[in-house]
Amino acid sequence: MGTTPIANHIRRLRFERGEMTQEELARRCGVTRQTIIALEAGRYAPSLELAFRIAQALDARIEAVFEWKQEA
Repeated sequence: MGTTPIANHIRRLRFERGEMTQEELARRCGVTRQTIIALEAGRYAPSLELAFRIAQALDARIEAVFEWKQEA
């Protein structure tokens, strides 16, 4: 699998939110832990709906969770 041009700060934000586990974030977002693992590794770009769910679960603005990595 390749990487996606969408970077994320999910791991850092989970730890800033009381060391939230991948399992807890997955449960709050209605996805599997494997989905969160793939997202954190940059192997998967979330749907717009999932991106908003993740931001809400992390109590953060979507722009604080995800960013577009423009190619040079």
